[in-house]
Amino acid sequence: MSADAYDFLLKFLIIGESGAGKSCLLHQFLENQFKDASTNTIGVEFGSRILHIADKSIKLQIWDTAGQERFRSVTRSYYRGAAGALLVYDISNRDTFVGLSSWLTDVRTLASPELVVLLVGNKTDRAEDREVSYLEASRFAQEHELMFMEASAMTGDGVEDLFLKCARSILTKVETGKKIKI
Repeated sequence: MSADAYDFLLKFLIIGESGAGKSCLLHQFLENQFKDASTNTIGVEFGSRILHIADKSIKLQIWDTAGQERFRSVTRSYYRGAAGALLVYDISNRDTFVGLSSWLTDVRTLASPELVVLLVGNKTDRAEDREVSYLEASRFAQEHELMFMEASAMTGDGVEDLFLKCARSILTKVETGKKIKI
C-alpha cells in the first residue's frame, strides 16, 4: 500500500461556539504544535491526516467550521456525509458550553443519525479558570448520548486521543453493520 493509500475515508466536523479553540485543536492534530496567532475562522477550514487503527489506515478529512452565528448557514451544508463530529467548548468560558444545545440540534437535524459525536472540553491548560466542571459536562454528554473527553490544544494533551476515539467508534459501527455513510 502506498503512503497515501487508505482503507477508509472519514469526514469529520469540528463544531462549536467561536473562541472554543476548534482551529487550534485541528492545527495541533495536523501539525503537532499550537497555533499561536489564531484568528476567527471565516466559513470553513480543511485538513486531512491518515491514522492507523488496528490493521486499517483511515484518512480523516477534517472540516473546521466557523463558530460565529453569521456563518452558521454556510457551515450547515458541510454536515452532509460526515461520519464524526467534535463538539467543542472552552472549559474556562461558560458561554461556549451554554451554546452546545444549538450546535447539537444542527448536528442531529442535518447530519446522519449514525453520526458519532464526541463532546470536547478544550483548554484544560486553563484549569485554574475553569467555569464548566468535568462532572457537569460529563452529565451533559450522558444526557445527549455523546462520548466525552477533555483536552488542551495548547499543550497537545489528549488531542490525538479525541480523533482516535471518534474514529474507533465509527469503525466499530461499520464493522458491526450499522448503516453509516463513509
